Amino acid sequence: MSAIVWTAAGSLAAWLWLLLGQGFFWRTDVRLPPRREPEEWPSVCVVVPARDEAAVLPAALPSLLAQDYPGRAEVFLVDDGSTDGTGELAHELARRLGGLPLTVDSPGEPPAGWTGKLWAVRHGIGLARAREPAYLLLTDADIAHAPDSLRRLVAAARTGGFDVVSQMARLRVETLWERLVVPAFVYFFAQLYPFRRIGRRGARTAAAAGGCVLLRAEAAERALIPDAIRHAVIDDVALARAVKRGGGHIWLGLAEGVDSVRPYPRLHDLWRMVSRTAYAQLRHNPLLLAGTVAGLTLVYLVPPTAVVAGPVTGHAAAAVVGGLAWLVMTATYVPVLHYYRQPLWLAPLLPFTAFLYLLMTVDSAVQHYRGRGAAWKGRTYARPDAVVGDEP
Repeated sequence: MSAIVWTAAGSLAAWLWLLLGQGFFWRTDVRLPPRREPEEWPSVCVVVPARDEAAVLPAALPSLLAQDYPGRAEVFLVDDGSTDGTGELAHELARRLGGLPLTVDSPGEPPAGWTGKLWAVRHGIGLARAREPAYLLLTDADIAHAPDSLRRLVAAARTGGFDVVSQMARLRVETLWERLVVPAFVYFFAQLYPFRRIGRRGARTAAAAGGCVLLRAEAAERALIPDAIRHAVIDDVALARAVKRGGGHIWLGLAEGVDSVRPYPRLHDLWRMVSRTAYAQLRHNPLLLAGTVAGLTLVYLVPPTAVVAGPVTGHAAAAVVGGLAWLVMTATYVPVLHYYRQPLWLAPLLPFTAFLYLLMTVDSAVQHYRGRGAAWKGRTYARPDAVVGDEP
């Protein structure tokens, strides 16, 4: 067989393995596990790091203040040096809407080695510990929660004995670029961290989604959260790993009633979201970068290339094998599109989206080696390997 046929066959083999051997990552039925309401509801403190979030706060903070939670709950919003009146707006929303008690405080400038977000989280957890809560809900300022969100999270944690219960918030999907890029973001994340493996005791896979993390306070202290992960680039995954290393039981699934209200109207906005941490995911390792580029090319770009180039070069078998690989790829993407209520004609376009992600990953490496440093909400860190949370 010719090289193009062998390459297409390699891509098909990769897709068959991904279909059956990667924790059924493509399935979207991993939702909150079975739960029952406890006889006594534990106390919860909600920690919200916020920096220049006045644009999204009115759509998110009221949903936290309005939580229908039978136990004691309180919200701590950490205004991390905002210049747009985030703290004042939070006070105004709480005064006007009522609901759960709200404390707004500022942590000051972070010391060397801390990210803005994690330093803000640390400050919020410090404030919360004075209340001696049983659980901490770490959530972002752009996340809107259904009225029973906290109730369901706590019930799931208590029923399943989980130290971490995290939901991947449903991101906004309205513009053309959001339709092309956002569902694929969840698809690729699940491919790296299959949700079914995360919740399995004894499995090494660990991850969380930073927009919604219910964390048992005792597990946080045992894992030294967040101090132990202050150098982490992708803080939610690092948090889950730290808890799991300490013997904790963690769970991650797709959201029910947890939605991001942050818009990504332009490709630039989405590009920045992905490229800011893509190379960090590869541990700033050039060999891993090269392997990732080669892997993305083989898995996502070879199938459509074989379909087009096979007949042109007189290798019809390459077109057939490449077409089968493309078909499997498309089929695995359909459940995520259905979850996001998107049209199925987007599924065959996954190779194009994967090519965008390949470019974003390369750009992430380029920015790293240019010494631009990491940033959180406009705060840039001098060290090129400085760490950053996953909030755009």
